[in-house]
Amino acid sequence: MPQSDLTFAVPKGRLLDDALPVMERAGVVPEAGFHDKANRALCFATTRDDLRLIRARAFDVATFVAHGAAQIGIVGSDVIEEFDYSVLYAPVDLDIGHCHLAVAQAVDGEDTGGASHVRVATKYPNITRRFYERAGVQAECVKLNGAMELAPSLGLAGRIVDLVSTGRTLKQNGLVETQRILDITARLIVNRAALKTDARVAELVETFRREAEARANEKAAA
Repeated sequence: MPQSDLTFAVPKGRLLDDALPVMERAGVVPEAGFHDKANRALCFATTRDDLRLIRARAFDVATFVAHGAAQIGIVGSDVIEEFDYSVLYAPVDLDIGHCHLAVAQAVDGEDTGGASHVRVATKYPNITRRFYERAGVQAECVKLNGAMELAPSLGLAGRIVDLVSTGRTLKQNGLVETQRILDITARLIVNRAALKTDARVAELVETFRREAEARANEKAAA
């Protein structure tokens, strides 16, 4: 019986721009239509007859792979930490998509460093609660999927927990980073069952691992 096609899930946005050259070096090359900004399709062929790409939000990439709808994918380590799916395995740090997760508040915001309860706007409620629990603080998380920076000025929450790269967006919205929670890079993720049962998944993992090691060696030699 012929094997079914493999499905490789990739995230929309800036991380995808960093991931595409890495994928190409690993032999995962999408069809031309994938790069057409006007193309609204979400599923694409690749130069491999047995591999297709799907493009989704980062959190959905993890869900597709965890449930076996996709066998392999790329997401930031923030997504892995937030979901903590036992069926996900992240065998390769791709050393791209560098940023960090941080707490921020208004520049002129009240100092609540000694508070036992805080209200935080974030799309990372699990990471946020665990972070504050370690400090003995109860975090009431308001789940937002975007426009996080508006929460303090609109009175929704005194703090936010969000991704920070350059810090420019925080500054433009009158916010300042107060605590660093987690350093983030992009990771190759696989479905554990697929890794055990499909040799093609294991081969892809090894290919991406070799590619990551080669880039690390090039960086060290530079």
